[in-house]
Amino acid sequence: MRLVAVPFALLVLLLPPLARAWGNHSPMCYRAFERMPEVANSAPVKAEPLVDFLREQEGAIARTLDAQESWAREHLKGHAPRPDALRFVADAKRGDADRRAAFLRALRLSPQSRLALYLQIDPRAVDTARPAIDVNLVTAVAPGKGATQRFAALQAGEAVAPLAVLASACDEPDYGHDLNLFDDNPGSPASPSYGFGKQPFGNPAVAIGSQAPFHMGFFHQGAVFNTLAPTFARTFTELRVQQYGGLAQLAWQTGHAYWGWRFAGLALHHVEDLTQPYHASAAPGASLGHMMWVNLKAQLGAPADRQGLVVLQSNRHFVLEQFQTRWIINNARQRSDGPLELSLRDAARDARYPPWSPTYIREVVAAEAFAAGPATDAAVVVGAPAKFVTDPNFDFAVNEATLGPELARDLQGQRDALHLAMAELLGHFGAHSRNALRGLLKPAAQAAP
Repeated sequence: MRLVAVPFALLVLLLPPLARAWGNHSPMCYRAFERMPEVANSAPVKAEPLVDFLREQEGAIARTLDAQESWAREHLKGHAPRPDALRFVADAKRGDADRRAAFLRALRLSPQSRLALYLQIDPRAVDTARPAIDVNLVTAVAPGKGATQRFAALQAGEAVAPLAVLASACDEPDYGHDLNLFDDNPGSPASPSYGFGKQPFGNPAVAIGSQAPFHMGFFHQGAVFNTLAPTFARTFTELRVQQYGGLAQLAWQTGHAYWGWRFAGLALHHVEDLTQPYHASAAPGASLGHMMWVNLKAQLGAPADRQGLVVLQSNRHFVLEQFQTRWIINNARQRSDGPLELSLRDAARDARYPPWSPTYIREVVAAEAFAAGPATDAAVVVGAPAKFVTDPNFDFAVNEATLGPELARDLQGQRDALHLAMAELLGHFGAHSRNALRGLLKPAAQAAP
């Protein structure tokens, strides 16, 4: 039988809320890195505004971004070439605001990206002396009622621990960097466009969903799936890791250590997103045959089963995220360790994987998460109240703010069923984060005098 590509056939299997993988990355990154010698033993760094780094290293940044684009065109599958009009060209005569805008365009980040000086304080050691900062100065995305991020002000020239810079930045790409960058998104950049074309999956009219192709990687679905839904292969997670990682190395090598750790955290966010099975698989709890069947029924005028599959996958993702985020933050506030914290710190896992390389994200991180998908989905179904994970007519995302406390209460008697699966996933999160950071630090260390 001849397979015909149907670009919209599996489109709805990803909902916009799934663009967020792990909720708040920062509390997990504090645990993953707090005992890593390369981080814990590093001297405090001096905070500096982005415009200072851009002004002082303008020529080097221009060369780095050009080299990255050349590499991406040659090595990244499905890469959308950057329009030449977006090149970052050194110009000492322009002002800081124009230079910053040109930098964002060259990286093809949202013009609304803040990149302000701030910290997300470790909930395990709350700094009550540091003043809070207006959330709108940090993120272009309005926090939901259940958001756990708490931002504090950081002053230019202030000494700050690399761990705090790194862990704070690990959550930052969710603050609007990748919103509305495709040609069919409302308000997308134009004259020139960013060159990403049409959004490959998700609803282009919903802003938060537009970031999904930069935070997901469906690299292991198989030939049949790829033939039926070819646009799902167009993701840009590897591009973001390469961009931010290269800038981190440049910053470390040129004496801008603060931005070395900051860009490293931005890169690690995208690595960490792919440790989440719901970001490495279109539907971890469904076989390809089932996806094809419910899609066929929808095309024949009976969409209920397909919509039910969408809701169930979304609900299970949200339950997993809620469980992980609340457990990590509650333990941090109580300064207690459990299976999740121990797994995040477990450096013995790191050596189980090959050294960091450009293919590590796809062939190691995403492959492992994809393989873990069915078991993870099953663990959520067994460990969470049935109301939240087995009823296709119940949409958790719509009621997240009000149902979060109810979920937390109802999980008290069943949470042990989720612990084993969650601890394993967070072990992957910690190990891949540390291996990626070592890979980024190595060139900088080799270049040191």
